[in-house]
Amino acid sequence: MQTRVVQGTGVMRWGSAVSDSASLTEAIEQASETVLDQLDGRPADLVMTFVSFHHAPSFYSVNELLQKYFGDAVIVGCSGGGVIGGGNEVERRPGVAIAAASLPGVSITPFHISQDDLPTPDSPPGPWEDLIGVPATEDPSLILLPDPLSVEADRLITGLDYAYPKSPKIGGLASGGSQETPHALFIAGKTHRSGAVGVALTGDIEIDTIVAQGCRPVGEPMVVTECERNVIKRLGDKTPLEVLKDLFSNGDEQDRLLMRRALHIGVVMDRLATSFGAGDFLIRNVMGLDEDTGALIVGETLQEGQVVQFHLRDAEAAREDLAAVLDRYLEDNPDREPAAALLFSCVGRGQHLFRRPNHDTELFEEMVARVPLTGFFCNGEIGPVGGTTFLHGYTSSFALIGRRSMRPEPFKPGSPESGLDN
Repeated sequence: MQTRVVQGTGVMRWGSAVSDSASLTEAIEQASETVLDQLDGRPADLVMTFVSFHHAPSFYSVNELLQKYFGDAVIVGCSGGGVIGGGNEVERRPGVAIAAASLPGVSITPFHISQDDLPTPDSPPGPWEDLIGVPATEDPSLILLPDPLSVEADRLITGLDYAYPKSPKIGGLASGGSQETPHALFIAGKTHRSGAVGVALTGDIEIDTIVAQGCRPVGEPMVVTECERNVIKRLGDKTPLEVLKDLFSNGDEQDRLLMRRALHIGVVMDRLATSFGAGDFLIRNVMGLDEDTGALIVGETLQEGQVVQFHLRDAEAAREDLAAVLDRYLEDNPDREPAAALLFSCVGRGQHLFRRPNHDTELFEEMVARVPLTGFFCNGEIGPVGGTTFLHGYTSSFALIGRRSMRPEPFKPGSPESGLDN
């Protein structure tokens, strides 16, 4: 697909809005006009749209309706179980969310990928770069929207991580559909029912990522001393069953309840790390327990020497985890001011988990910034943990978007500002 190269060095401007009108035409009109007002007369170069499954009969009209308001802007989006626009989460009813951006100094490359397009697992980076249409040397930021029913998302993510090791990759799996009513993927004027769509952004743009996996740790970190693929046989000098029995006997009533129905395991992905906090663990499901051997089956392939810790998930744990990863981002980026944000949140979060709307969006705006915030509720969320990109569940993955030229220069000892000699 053709790359849109936006000339100039002006201000990056984003707009975001949502409409819950039952009419798709009216919903797009309402959200588009609001977004255009926020752009303050600037042309839209990129439009991202997320449309709830309630509008499925009209999915093929989405591109045409958007082009009426945004002309030749690059359009990318997908269907969702719920949508997020203007910082508001719309669930359990019709919804259309639209984000539009004026991006001077940015090149925008849209892409559509089918399952048959995916290079083989042992392919070199070249075929992956050809697939996206951007060389890795340009350090693109990649936004990915795969259809979970027709493309191997894990294989896609792993291949792109290999080909673009320095590039952030963020996104979510389309949701709201089924085999009988497929998901919809919108890209460059077309509506697809399979594959994956996305956009590669290069130039004066940078994306920071925040991944909140919705769990809190319980017990202590432990070293895997014996395992076979995704079966943990020993943790330290104990079997996993012995460890869990100790945790259960020492836990309070709430922890015991969660250990029965919401037990997970966190895997430290940075082998060199010696201390672990929010965002350091890759959370995976506990899939089974062998009572005869005491071994534990988990949803991740492990190796001996890796550090793991059991985790529990509920609404309070999810809130604490989100607050912790947002706070950690602020500590690591004290001078970073995003122009906009995207949110890819699990369909199992939102009102289903927190029993009220707008939990994640309100906490983000309270702690980080009140900026145009857009996204949808996904069948799986894409984001990095420990420098590697994964497909998650029950997660909220944020993309914080700003200008690369506005990022403060890293502090260098010996520079005039440091007061130190070389």
